[in-house]
Amino acid sequence: MVKELVHDPMLLSMVSEDAAADDEETARDLLDTITAHSDTCVGMAANMIGVRKRIIVFFDGKGYTLMFNPEIIKREQPFETKEGCLSLLGGPRQVRRWKKIKVRWQNEKAETRIKVFTDFTAQIIQHEIDHCSGILI
Repeated sequence: MVKELVHDPMLLSMVSEDAAADDEETARDLLDTITAHSDTCVGMAANMIGVRKRIIVFFDGKGYTLMFNPEIIKREQPFETKEGCLSLLGGPRQVRRWKKIKVRWQNEKAETRIKVFTDFTAQIIQHEIDHCSGILI
């Protein structure tokens, strides 16, 4: 179900709790909501739809990927960039990101995955993991 977006910085700055297998409805809602905003959004975290769980979804140019409890376990090649956010008012803000990251997460079947992401996809993932940690750009 497409959910309304949260814009309250106080709510968005709260740290999310770990997700579990029974959070699959939240994951479906998150996927429905990002699909509804596909013209302006490439990544979304569950707190953006009012659920404080560590679930993110992003578009990698081919399709959507859901991650439960994503964790960056390695970072390489820092750079400065500007990012906007669908949940926050105002224009793009300066932020430090990494060009290459290694991420560990669980998929919808609670299977642990590890993969290296680069460039724009890595940037999206970092932005959404920040949301789960209550970090606003």
